[in-house]
Amino acid sequence: MRLPLRYLFLLWSVCIVLVQTRQDSPAPCPEHAAQEISAPKDNIWQDLSRQETASVVEWLHQQSELNLTGKDAGSWDNAIALVELLRPNKSDAVPYLDADDVVPPRFARVTLDTRATADAHFAEIQVGPLPIKQNVTRWMPLGFDWTRSTKGKVRNLYADAAALEEWVYNISATVADITLDLWNGTALGLENDTIDIFGFDPMWQDDDRIVRWDAFWNKPTDEFDAWSLLPLGLSFKSDVTGRDPSQWKLEGWLYNNIFYETTDAFRAAYYSPGFVKLPANVEGDWARTGQHGEPLPQDEKEPPVSVAPGGNRFSVDVEEQYVTWMDFSFYIAFSTHTGLSLFDIRYRGQRILYELGLQETLAHYAGIDPVQSGMTFLDSFFAFGPGSFELIKGFDCPSYATYLNTSFYVNETTHTHIDSLCLFEYNADHPFQHHTTVKYAGATRNVYFTLRSVATVGNYDYIFSYTFHLDGSIGIDVHLSGYIIGAFYAHNSEYGYQTHDALSGSMHDHVLNFKADLDIAGSANSVQLTSVVPVSKSYVWSDEPRNTMMLQRSFVANEDQSRLNWEPNSARQVFIVNKDAPNRYGELRGYQILPGHTSHLTVRDSSNLVNAARWAEYDVQITRQHDWEPRSTHWLNNQDVHDPPINFEHFFDGESLVQTDLVVWVNLGMHHIPDTRDLPNTVVTYSHSSVRFVPTNYFLLNPSQRTAQAVHISYGKEPATVESFGQTGDTCAVPTIEEQLASLYEYKGSE
Repeated sequence: MRLPLRYLFLLWSVCIVLVQTRQDSPAPCPEHAAQEISAPKDNIWQDLSRQETASVVEWLHQQSELNLTGKDAGSWDNAIALVELLRPNKSDAVPYLDADDVVPPRFARVTLDTRATADAHFAEIQVGPLPIKQNVTRWMPLGFDWTRSTKGKVRNLYADAAALEEWVYNISATVADITLDLWNGTALGLENDTIDIFGFDPMWQDDDRIVRWDAFWNKPTDEFDAWSLLPLGLSFKSDVTGRDPSQWKLEGWLYNNIFYETTDAFRAAYYSPGFVKLPANVEGDWARTGQHGEPLPQDEKEPPVSVAPGGNRFSVDVEEQYVTWMDFSFYIAFSTHTGLSLFDIRYRGQRILYELGLQETLAHYAGIDPVQSGMTFLDSFFAFGPGSFELIKGFDCPSYATYLNTSFYVNETTHTHIDSLCLFEYNADHPFQHHTTVKYAGATRNVYFTLRSVATVGNYDYIFSYTFHLDGSIGIDVHLSGYIIGAFYAHNSEYGYQTHDALSGSMHDHVLNFKADLDIAGSANSVQLTSVVPVSKSYVWSDEPRNTMMLQRSFVANEDQSRLNWEPNSARQVFIVNKDAPNRYGELRGYQILPGHTSHLTVRDSSNLVNAARWAEYDVQITRQHDWEPRSTHWLNNQDVHDPPINFEHFFDGESLVQTDLVVWVNLGMHHIPDTRDLPNTVVTYSHSSVRFVPTNYFLLNPSQRTAQAVHISYGKEPATVESFGQTGDTCAVPTIEEQLASLYEYKGSE
């Protein structure tokens, strides 16, 4: 039926009035701050305060036997590399949390950078108890949580970093004529250099020698951080064993997959007829982020945005870094080298996890050239704390999120990054549960809570999200972005795709290790494996065997059986259960370790890592909890890969895993084979890994039924009956784009 034109005009007028009224009516959205709350206990994992750190530094300088120099220390001085909290033992923390036991005393974990000796080394000591008191506070070697018996000492391969830098520039100067001819530039350590030099980490440490390869890279000419996309294809090998640069040796050059043992041999070949000169990688728009190119259709319009019309529905004790959301509660801790961790995660007052946090991230490369082949970055050495910059509001996290600061030690001071953690609720784009019949329809909003940090370590950006869900599940999601480290294209086809004129994507594995200390209905737990298996089964009701499937349940007896990989077709599931706490139906209460997209290290017995990252070789590994095994690795593991401070292999000594305190070490990761979609930056549609800890028979009913964020529609009669379960229907005005971007003009990043 067509309406007369005058009725259409009337209808349009009413619509315009209604739309205008609706636009005028909402009030501004509530302030973003979370509700205030007082933590039930002190945050005993919170890092040292600025005052505590300063007092420890001052006290250490008073200890003449340490012979410390201040923050202007040189290559032959002793200095303080790190001051942070020595986190309390679980055996001390739990009695305090669960009873009225005393607060565990606070101690500082200090790393001394001891260079005033030919045997330069790092030494870990503990200082305390805190606060500092004369004639009470003491220091002592700290090696109880190391697997090597060296009283907390490990060599320092970078004690002579300044001399190493001078060394590579001096080597470069010997071929300046060649670099000028090839690339019209030099790398001499001067401000007007157009070329840079860097190599791999960890340095090769075989046969009592320290060997490194360094490569030439074009320098970007603008602010964009595209250096890792600009390899030039020339590299050189050095033996830098010992602390005397006069004993270091140049051992050869590599260009176009041809090795030259000396500089003279390389120069002679270069200036000989027929020498093949390869093209260079030169920056351009292809290496720059930000909008350029033909605009997308309708992209000038503002996309959908989220608001919190009722204000934030969670509570935070900012001073104690304590958070509650719905039935969850937890404490936040932050470390210079590993960043964000969570402690004492509870659901309805019952502890689910004592600790959940990152241990290490590994990026293991491969390639035809030695620099790519040697790159095996253990990122905690480079530190996640300093790379956890201020978050970009509205992009890294919703504008309505609550933001917290983080602090870390640097050069004898405490440095703070403002707004570097965010907390927010989010309503997902799909329902949490849904069902429709011919008489009714029902759905529940998929609202979940997120704690997020973003850390830039070198070229890569790690987006860490800890999520909490209405059914009691807890998740870890990691998305990776940033610039890839590209390889020079020549001869590299077996290790990557050619991605630009002279660039190859350098294949690499990312492996990220997390500690999950689960306590399910108490700390005495077991590891249950449930497999879905095909069978041919006879039944009393069938004359012939039936081809079907069934469950096979078993338990992991000890640590000899507890290094596991996820099976194809998700055939085997891993649970942490409490045999002594079945539910009313006799089923064991527990939590499943449910992988999303994950992977472990492809390389077996890595020549680069040796024993420094044995944790990376399996998907999930379970050990018995010990106070002297608080972490799977150490940020100094790259300094001695044969005998690192913590060799994870030593954790597995056959101990029983039946009804005892367990720790799960789970790996996230991905096999990254960069292609043209990684230029200029890797995007998160495919660079994502996750794991969930999901309650299994833990509750008698799914606890998400308690949420009011649901709807039940009975239909068939006009009008339908809608049950909204008491939802208030708060509303607020969507901020304008100017309002959304306003805070970004105050952005301070790393200041």
